[in-house]
Amino acid sequence: MALLLVGYAALLGYGVWTGRIPPIALGVLLLLSLSALFIYGVDKSAAQAGRWRTAESTLHLLSLAGGWPGAWIAQRLFRHKVSKKSFMAVYWATVLAHVAAVGAWVGRLVPAL
Repeated sequence: MALLLVGYAALLGYGVWTGRIPPIALGVLLLLSLSALFIYGVDKSAAQAGRWRTAESTLHLLSLAGGWPGAWIAQRLFRHKVSKKSFMAVYWATVLAHVAAVGAWVGRLVPAL
């Protein structure tokens, strides 16, 4: 995971350096990661208390949008969702899809807006 995070950070840095990714996007991605961390924590607390839960699709959407690093930290910190194999399979698919999309954008495989 450390290698993936370093590679992702390098990809983002290169994207900003080449002008393919606006610097504000880094702040948005940080906000998405912090949101994912918070929402996972709230969901874990709700699970333990038997209250209303966050939909798994919401957690996956946050990961796909760029909050996957925060989701990964939350999974380890709260031990939340890590034993549910079907959830983790979709989580890793969202991580790969997000990183591939950023890579395609930075690599100019996708036209700039």
